[in-house]
Amino acid sequence: MTEFDAVWLNANLATMQAGSEPYGAITDGAIAVKDGRIAWLGPKSELPAFDALSTPLYDVQGQWLLPGLIDCHTHLVYGGNRANEFELRLQGASYEAIAKAGGGIRSTVKATREASAEQLFVLGKDRLNALLSQGVTEVEIKSGYGLDLASEQKMLQVARELAVHHPIRIHTTFLGAHALPPEFSDSDAYIDYLCQTMLPELHRQQLVDAVDVFCEGIGFSVEQSHRLFETATALGLPVKAHAEQLSNLGGSALVAEFGGLSADHIEYLDEAGVQAMAKAGTVAVLLPGAFYFLKETKKPPIELLRRYQVPMAVATDLNPGTSPLCNLPLMLNMACTFFALTPEEALLGVTRHAATALGIRDAGTLAVGNKANFGCYAISQPAELVYQQGVNPLRQLVVAGRQLQI
Repeated sequence: MTEFDAVWLNANLATMQAGSEPYGAITDGAIAVKDGRIAWLGPKSELPAFDALSTPLYDVQGQWLLPGLIDCHTHLVYGGNRANEFELRLQGASYEAIAKAGGGIRSTVKATREASAEQLFVLGKDRLNALLSQGVTEVEIKSGYGLDLASEQKMLQVARELAVHHPIRIHTTFLGAHALPPEFSDSDAYIDYLCQTMLPELHRQQLVDAVDVFCEGIGFSVEQSHRLFETATALGLPVKAHAEQLSNLGGSALVAEFGGLSADHIEYLDEAGVQAMAKAGTVAVLLPGAFYFLKETKKPPIELLRRYQVPMAVATDLNPGTSPLCNLPLMLNMACTFFALTPEEALLGVTRHAATALGIRDAGTLAVGNKANFGCYAISQPAELVYQQGVNPLRQLVVAGRQLQI
């Protein structure tokens, strides 16, 4: 007789595994967990014999189970907000005028530097709680609002501390190459500082899981990004990039050259870049929240990504300046309405493909051996999660095999 820690019965499973059925669906199924991982799943009629008297059973009465959702691109730890800039822009102020008045990313850098670790922890936990209530069980958190060693270290330490005290699993990304800090007037000198001092020290402290760069005309060049990626690779860290958001510099192809995890935004990505990403297995991370908030009109090349079978992830890009949207289900709807993804593509983007974008192999699908992270939703079909917004259908959230209060 098989031993399980708990069994969920009478469930429809959207496993999000590749196969002949949309969403990897198994109707009238069951899922069993042991030691925090999925021990068995399949049609209920094939469930192995187990001790039903001593094993907790959950009858979900035909509701849908989906893998825990993954937000693979956030800037979740930051101080202050930029609501005043939002209001000023609506009144006609330009980005340049706001920046000259001390606004823009520098205002967030100032607020983040001035905030204590405790204050950043409380703010970050509130945002994580909001995502958890939506069924999110994995989140990437980038640095990049400190831009000096002490402040970047503080941000990453807060992210690590949040991982200790929150059920969401957190992946940290070093984004020191987010913008030029006020202490530097030369971007080459700042890249040297990142490569020679900041990144090696933060890596020594085991605070970094991956390295990102804003490769853009208003950010850092391809050559500068290349130097940072060389340093990251020498330290054994995977790379990714904010790339092709405002122009086509070739940042996505650079990520692919290094076998990187993802190229994110990618509105101006061309066919050569798509081909490079396809060859390297690099994920395209779509960020419809920033597209919406900035009122952009240039859309990512979805048909090219489909043609070359580049996996597409979807994320919030939660940040105070260009996507102050702590709502991953809303991103599903936006990805479909703005970028014409199908509901299945959108849900793959916050499950299986988001896991690939973070380089993790034990989440993103309902599969034997994976972490037992899944949500139970009162929906008639998976597409309903993408279609309806504002009403939360999540009825139960399981993390590492344990039901959480949400």
